Amino acid sequence: MSIQTSVLAELLQDQPQLRPQMYFKSSLTALSHAMEDQVLAGLDEPLIIASFQRERFYRQEAHRYRRIAEQTKQVYVLAAPETSFTSGSGEYETVAFSPEDELSHEWHLIVIGQLYASCLVCREREGLPTEIQVPFIDPSRRFEGIWTFDRQVSCSAAELLLKRILAYRPELEAKIQQARSLVLGINPENRAGETCPMPNSQCPNPDPFAQRLVTYLQAGQYKLLKAYRSIAAAERKERLVNSITASIRKSLNAHEVLKQAAQELGQAMQVCRCLIYRCKQTDETRTVQHEFLRPGISSLAGEIWPLKDNPLFQEVVQHQERIYVADTQQDVRIANSPTLKKLVRRFGIVSWLLVPVLNRGRLLGMLELHHCGLKPHRWEDDALELVEAIASQIGVALIQAEAYANLEDLNGQLEALERTRSNLIAITGHELRTPLSTIQVCLESLASEPDMSADLRQVMLNSALADAERMRKLVQDFLTLSKLESGRVEWHPEALQVEECVELAISSTRVRHSKQELPQIENEVPPELPLVRADGEWLVEVLTKLLDNACKFTSPQGKITVRARQNGNQMLEITVADTGRGIEPNRLEAVFERFYQEEGALRRTTGGTGLGLAICRQIVKGWGGKIWAESDGKDTGSQFNFTIPIVEGSRGAEEQKVRVSR
Repeated sequence: MSIQTSVLAELLQDQPQLRPQMYFKSSLTALSHAMEDQVLAGLDEPLIIASFQRERFYRQEAHRYRRIAEQTKQVYVLAAPETSFTSGSGEYETVAFSPEDELSHEWHLIVIGQLYASCLVCREREGLPTEIQVPFIDPSRRFEGIWTFDRQVSCSAAELLLKRILAYRPELEAKIQQARSLVLGINPENRAGETCPMPNSQCPNPDPFAQRLVTYLQAGQYKLLKAYRSIAAAERKERLVNSITASIRKSLNAHEVLKQAAQELGQAMQVCRCLIYRCKQTDETRTVQHEFLRPGISSLAGEIWPLKDNPLFQEVVQHQERIYVADTQQDVRIANSPTLKKLVRRFGIVSWLLVPVLNRGRLLGMLELHHCGLKPHRWEDDALELVEAIASQIGVALIQAEAYANLEDLNGQLEALERTRSNLIAITGHELRTPLSTIQVCLESLASEPDMSADLRQVMLNSALADAERMRKLVQDFLTLSKLESGRVEWHPEALQVEECVELAISSTRVRHSKQELPQIENEVPPELPLVRADGEWLVEVLTKLLDNACKFTSPQGKITVRARQNGNQMLEITVADTGRGIEPNRLEAVFERFYQEEGALRRTTGGTGLGLAICRQIVKGWGGKIWAESDGKDTGSQFNFTIPIVEGSRGAEEQKVRVSR
């Protein structure tokens, strides 16, 4: 059996003049004890009806009801059973109702004597408002109901509960009729509504302690409510910060951190738009990438967000504190800034909050919240502090992401260093050991064979000298690259004609390979090009190494071409193209690494150290240029391009400016 009607609802319907109030559990406990103490202190034999929500709550008070039962036989206790509570007649009447009954949500205590009456009829609220939820504090349970000394109300409440008792225990009908007749003044012949004939004027006033108790309890309730609200707000702030922090720290990628933070914070603050972007104090603009939007709000993704001409941003940078504009239409800074007025009008910003993302005084980014409603939105101080706390956590997450990125770069460098070490060992074993072995064999032969013919002796000497020269070049390349990478090179830039440098490099290549059959080398550099500013010695070195590299991988029947053209107003682009074996597209960048060998370090057919292109890259970077390779793949030829700065005001550059202006 289960009754789904609330006693409180029935009482309010029967007594429409009543206005329910809110009570904490601790207040109801104190009121109940006061009502019970009044019974224990008196000589009357009142009617007592106590309804507990659960058996465990009744067990805490069972000893009091055993004492009360010694004074009166009209005691009824109701509870939802959990262990051994059952309906029965003992020291007092017990009524076990179903846990699904509405009584399981209510707290009732009715005390009606000949000279006094009081009742407490309350229903527990389903839960506190979200902003003051304190689930770990039991006194935070709240009830809504009636507490009164009014006899008429008390009798009405008693009648409602007696009907419930009779529904569960019909065998108590005679005892309940006796209670109605002797205590409530209801005869079976009377109509149900004619109760408590004694007027309130004949009932004595409650004891003064009761009124003082009510005042004290009500004041205590409001104090507790205020304390719980403060505790709940602090807990909500901590929970939200922890939630967002855990969310943004799932990734060590800065873009993922900002994207997740914008979504989490925007949803938590229920704003129209939330922006988070990386920036520095000196940035003039920034492109918006990460945002949270409510439906119907225009997006800023991809927009160029002004910073230099933004007075709000500059003020945040200067003071490193948040700025909150409650109403953009009334703010003087916005009114005096055409840039801000345009942003406010275009994107419908009514209320604006900017919070810097800092780490040890360094600006890492900016967090912006926009309200775009019809009326300005007021963010409370707690909300502003919450946003600042989250901004601080975002700063920590960004620093961690940067540290991880730096660690990845360092790991990459270590891996490259390990590859370099392995290549160095392989190259040392091949490029140094092989010529040393040749030199040793030649010298031993010369020393041990005094009767060796003059022609063979000369062959031995030439072989030893050639391999010694090969070793010298290897050591020289090592030293050159070391100086370039360490920054110990002294540059001597001057105005040069590219055509002359190319001719000098081609001539040097032909002389050094005079005993070999070289591919055809053509100089297609036009003489009217502007002068370039570079160190002549190093420029010839780059051209020579590129030509040597082209000769190495191009058959004698092939062709090598040197070209040059103006690449804009500031740079000249030189190209060394060949018809040789070409380069795979995925290796076009790798060829500039130290010790890189296109065929592998241990199975090469062309010789060399693999340092030539690495040296070229360091030289070109030294004068501010770029170098890159192009090829369509194997057996399609390749071309190496690099840029050199043009001398400002040189003839070719001036002609180019005239052509551009036209």
